[in-house]
Amino acid sequence: MTSPIDTFFSAWSETDAGRRTALIQEAIAETFVYSDPRSGGRLTGIDTISEYVGNFSANAPGWTATVESADEVNGYTRAIIAFGGMGPDGTQMTQHGTYFAEINTEDRLTLLAGFVGTGA
Repeated sequence: MTSPIDTFFSAWSETDAGRRTALIQEAIAETFVYSDPRSGGRLTGIDTISEYVGNFSANAPGWTATVESADEVNGYTRAIIAFGGMGPDGTQMTQHGTYFAEINTEDRLTLLAGFVGTGA
C-alpha cells in the first residue's frame, strides 16, 4: 500500500500540472500545511502547493523525489526523502531532506514540514 507521503512526493517529478494536482489532492487532507526551507513560509491551498511542487520539475527536469525510509512515533511520521537526478555537470546527484508529517485517520496528510539533510 502506498502511503500519502509516497503519493505526495511522486507528484514532484510530474510535469503535467493537472496530474500533479490530482496526486497532491489524493495525498492531503482538506486542511493541510506544507513547509520546507525554500517555501518561504507555511503553504496552504491546493493551487499554491501544486505550483510550489511544480517548480521542482521545472527547475530540475528529470529529477525525482523518493521516500527512502519512514518511521513513526506517537502519531508523527519521519521520512527521509532523496531528491535525485542528473546535475548540471552531467553526473548523478542526490540531495536528502527529512520531513515530519501528521497523517489523519483517513490516511491523508495534514502537515508536512521539511528540513535539509538527514540530521546526521
